[in-house]
Amino acid sequence: MKEYLENINKAFESKVRLGIMSVLLVQEKVDFNTLKETLQLTDGNLASHLRALEEAEYLRVEKQFVGRKPNTTYYPTYAGSKAFKNHLDALEQLILNNRQNDAFFL
Repeated sequence: MKEYLENINKAFESKVRLGIMSVLLVQEKVDFNTLKETLQLTDGNLASHLRALEEAEYLRVEKQFVGRKPNTTYYPTYAGSKAFKNHLDALEQLILNNRQNDAFFL
């Protein structure tokens, strides 16, 4: 199997998890409601994907109260950032290699 295919990470196969990690890598930290609004997800759907990424140790969770309201903030871990970047690099290689192979059809 091609080396770059080995770096395609099943944890990021979901478009929701791709979205979560993309937002986190750009903004470094994001609260639950911002993720929910940005990705246009329900509470339950977002929570289940966040839990999966947390269990994989790809993000860190910080819970606190702002005034009297609970606030949950998510941060990418070093391992999560590295795994996601490797995943994106692998996808890019897959696309580039297939584009070069199919260039004569264009």
